[in-house]
Amino acid sequence: MGDAVEHERGSGLASLPYVWDYDLDEKRFRAILEGRESVGRLDRDWAAVRLLEHASWREIRRLMSLGELVRGWPAWRARIRSMSRRRGLDFLADWLPRRHPELL
Repeated sequence: MGDAVEHERGSGLASLPYVWDYDLDEKRFRAILEGRESVGRLDRDWAAVRLLEHASWREIRRLMSLGELVRGWPAWRARIRSMSRRRGLDFLADWLPRRHPELL
């Protein structure tokens, strides 16, 4: 997908299953997700939506805090195609601040 998102093969950095269509390793994906880097249209919002839409809950929690998820959810919500995932995250984004704000 272009030199900007390529990494050296054999670098020992594992690729992530939810970015199967890009040659991104975890280090690069994290940098994009954290907003420290962008590559063309691959920015923080793209990375967050990709993570929320395709990764397991365990993986989401490993890479994103609950506070980040709740704060970013309004911007990402419309881009999540899975209705069941959207409903689940809608619930979480509404429930957590009201019932467990200490977790944010």
